[in-house]
Amino acid sequence: MSDKKRIHKPVPTTLPSGVMSRESWKIFQIMAEFVDGFEHLSQIQPSVSIFGSARTEPDHPYYLLTEEIARKLSDSGFSVISGGGPGIMEAANKGAYLGKSPSVGVNIKLPFEQAANEYQNLSLSFEHFFARKVMFIKYAKAYVVMPGGFGTLDEVIEALTLIQTGKSVRMPIILVHRPFWEGLVDWFKSTLIKEGTISPDDLDLFTIADNADDVVETIFSFYEESGFEPSEEEKEIKLSL
Repeated sequence: MSDKKRIHKPVPTTLPSGVMSRESWKIFQIMAEFVDGFEHLSQIQPSVSIFGSARTEPDHPYYLLTEEIARKLSDSGFSVISGGGPGIMEAANKGAYLGKSPSVGVNIKLPFEQAANEYQNLSLSFEHFFARKVMFIKYAKAYVVMPGGFGTLDEVIEALTLIQTGKSVRMPIILVHRPFWEGLVDWFKSTLIKEGTISPDDLDLFTIADNADDVVETIFSFYEESGFEPSEEEKEIKLSL
């Protein structure tokens, strides 16, 4: 019996033509989502993206704080972009809707939980999470991250990754309500930095705030130094995002 290990080569398979046709046409649907998003959102700058749980009730302190933050940002000249659904997303849209600047909902079609809220001057609808996520960061001047679940964590970690790797321009990322976020930040320090998977300087990519005035002040302080108008290099980075 030979000592040589047998190598099992995969058998080539060909997808049925109908399946390939559907896969190919899917590309055009994805392209259409990007084009529609780019055409609309490029007109509402400057903007701030606000994230948080879809499950937060309208009488919850997080909802009320989000509404206050969005209202102050809107009155300060920032359009506000949210996921367009209920909870924190609704609070963000509501605050902006009652303010002076546009309220934008970047909605996602889900089998449950997501239904567009009524406080949107501009409402876009997406089938694909990845296309929708690009819209949040491509035109944003800041991220305001309220307490939330997996989706919120997904958004903030992706934003931190894009900035850390230079694939997106530096901008304020503000985690709101210290008691909610300090456990995660402590884990960054005690585990990620300790294990060497991030550097201590990466903690400077975000800040923590506890009230609406601090959020607005953090954003304006950041741009007092760099200015709201992007440099040519920043424009190229945004174009390639």
